[in-house]
Amino acid sequence: MTERSRGPVLALRILSAILLALVGGIHLALLFVGVGGLLGVLFVLNGIAGLVLAIGMLLTRGMLLRITTVLGLLFLIASLAALLLALTVGLFGITESWDFTLVPQTVIVDAIGIVVLAITTAVVFRAPRASRVA
Repeated sequence: MTERSRGPVLALRILSAILLALVGGIHLALLFVGVGGLLGVLFVLNGIAGLVLAIGMLLTRGMLLRITTVLGLLFLIASLAALLLALTVGLFGITESWDFTLVPQTVIVDAIGIVVLAITTAVVFRAPRASRVA
């Protein structure tokens, strides 16, 4: 990988990690406003997954980086889909409203994250084999 192409890939990986950590952090922060029960457990799992994927985005190389980018993209898609289902028809008996804490912000961050992770995934998969190992 040339120095010229390494910079944009690194920038995308850092931005992806920030967005994954932000989504995970939002879900963990919601525990402090009183979300409990099944939803609280799901938020803890979502928060942990977001933070683990963010760390993986920064530390992995080669094939593991490819897997991490795909998992990060799927994670964000699933997170946004679950929220949209909860806002419309309900999910696991849980219904949500737009005026609940951080709902609009979560939709925005998830949507931006999906776009960024899709680009990052495409760039990582298009990188020459030698550069994915670096």
